[in-house]
Amino acid sequence: MTYTFLPALISMGVIGCLLGFILAYASRVFYVEVDPKIEIIQDLLPGVDCGACGFPGCVGYAAALVKGTAKPGDCSPGGLKVADKISAILGIEVSLKEPSIAIVRCQGGKSIATELFIYDGLQDCAAAELLAGGPKACRYGCLGFGNCTTVCPFDAIHMNNERLPVVDPKKCTACGLCVSACPRKIIEVVPRSWKVHVACVSHDKGGRVKKICTLGCTGCKICVKETPSGAMDVKDFLAVIKRDVDETFETAIEKCPQKTIVRLNF
Repeated sequence: MTYTFLPALISMGVIGCLLGFILAYASRVFYVEVDPKIEIIQDLLPGVDCGACGFPGCVGYAAALVKGTAKPGDCSPGGLKVADKISAILGIEVSLKEPSIAIVRCQGGKSIATELFIYDGLQDCAAAELLAGGPKACRYGCLGFGNCTTVCPFDAIHMNNERLPVVDPKKCTACGLCVSACPRKIIEVVPRSWKVHVACVSHDKGGRVKKICTLGCTGCKICVKETPSGAMDVKDFLAVIKRDVDETFETAIEKCPQKTIVRLNF
């Protein structure tokens, strides 16, 4: 009986052993020792890989901390508790960033903003945006399908009855994932000390805004006139707040005819 498969089987075995030897040798030659502190710090981090620290995920941030190119307080989701533990491991002082929060710059809910057609497609903001820009007449406003809510790992943002996202200030860690998920870019992460905001991002002219949204900014410049400190401006038909000017904005909030300038309580 002739075993014609034996040469092929032996050849494959030899090749397999040879490749295994090469891989084992390469793993020893090119082995890079990992500082054990990196794994310890990584275990302390929330593990959401949000990128709010400015590094590629929690592993990248942990490596940067050990290398000395990042600060313990750069992890927004981790907060002071995680920063203290990291500082103890590295033997350095805690340096926290100013606390931040996600805000929604749109008030154009289903009873406020006009819709052009009934959308019966995939309940996804990005998908709706691809279909003629979505059902909203305002090409800048919230599409209302909640992509921001599905990506939040902290359950800190929910859709209200108007189909607008609402941020829970007690849960929000300012990770920024909701910002990335919004195709209209109506969500921003800002310092918590910024209480007053322009709740609109539309650059349409005033006449069109009035026709499609009762709470949209028309660029009327009343806020500018009512804020002699110069802390308000209008650029490209949209009110803008100058953060380097000390101002309460009370008169601007009161006099805004569209009620677009709002004070948030958090």
